[in-house]
Amino acid sequence: MAQDLRNLFKENTKDQGIKMSEGHEARFFEKLEKELPIEEKPSRFSFFYIAASVVVLLGLSFGAVKFFQNPTIVEPNNDQKIVETDLKTIGDYSPELKKVEDYYLASINLELSKVELTPENKDLVDGYILRLKELNDEYQKLTIELNENGPNEETLDALIENLKLRLNLVTRLKEKLKEFNDDAFEQIG
Repeated sequence: MAQDLRNLFKENTKDQGIKMSEGHEARFFEKLEKELPIEEKPSRFSFFYIAASVVVLLGLSFGAVKFFQNPTIVEPNNDQKIVETDLKTIGDYSPELKKVEDYYLASINLELSKVELTPENKDLVDGYILRLKELNDEYQKLTIELNENGPNEETLDALIENLKLRLNLVTRLKEKLKEFNDDAFEQIG
């Protein structure tokens, strides 16, 4: 009694001229969708993405606070004792300046966090980091000047320009590292 369906369809060719009514397939899929709707399952990793983003932001914030912490000043007295001071930054003088300062510092730290240090590019990165340290020291001197003389246009412009230079320097570092990696890849390939 068992028959092969393929043979049955080959032998029974008279039914091949039968067509389904117009729109039958669309109605079928509509009914199917009502009975078995496709539900998108929430990704189980979305929580991890959110948590990782929060951890990165907290880490960058903590790093920025530690890296740009108020400097210590050496007073010119006999025993050369070090005194910590509470220096006001440009952000303490106006909300607009605070936004500018925060933007540049966050951008600098974010770009620095993306730099991958390898033994091959260590010398290149060290050179840029040394230049960044010099700019940071200059920023601290300008901040001291700002606190001693009060806010003036020249000092505020110099502080903002310093932040711009540091961000540009980090951007150039990333470009040089990309070129360095591309050259290394071409030599291998």
